[in-house]
Amino acid sequence: MSELKMITEVSTSQKAVAITFDDGPNPIYTPQVLEIFAEAEGKATFFMIGEQMEKNPEIVKEAAEQGHEIGNHTYSHPKLSELTPADCLAEIERTEQMIRDLTGKKPVTFRPPYLDYNHETISVVESKGYSMIGALNLEAQDWEQPGVDHILAASKKCVNNGSILIFHDGYGDRSQTIEAVRVLVSELKSQGYQLLTVSELLNI
Repeated sequence: MSELKMITEVSTSQKAVAITFDDGPNPIYTPQVLEIFAEAEGKATFFMIGEQMEKNPEIVKEAAEQGHEIGNHTYSHPKLSELTPADCLAEIERTEQMIRDLTGKKPVTFRPPYLDYNHETISVVESKGYSMIGALNLEAQDWEQPGVDHILAASKKCVNNGSILIFHDGYGDRSQTIEAVRVLVSELKSQGYQLLTVSELLNI
């Protein structure tokens, strides 16, 4: 059995990308993301943290009802390589159960916090049947608030058929991210790209 790899893009001739958001749901920024994607008639994937889902369950339901994908991003956002396999599994399963309870669906995509993992993490994620999802536009570093122009330019460089892009809708001030995503989504639509969930992209 080949070892689970972090998926950052999907090989496809279709003009489609998956835009993902980490660390939500957030009562200020997640609804703005939903609005941007509703206007663009696109779908996004939200890698949500259990602790935040407990505080904002209605946003989780709303995102799922609008057809977006809810991915697992652990319960408390730890560095998984520093946990025992049992603690790692507990982090994943706790959030998986919450996603099931709130959306009626078992999540099938997982992103490790800080994109940090080791062999033991991989074994746990594999045993749960998840695809482990990375992203191409890490240079955008939107979590550092480097400015709308930087986020946009670094992300646009990574746009190809099948690209997976990462942004953050939780923790701190995400207004730069929202502005950059608003422009990016509009440009991608005008260039004829489909905005798909990660699972839709994987299934192409």
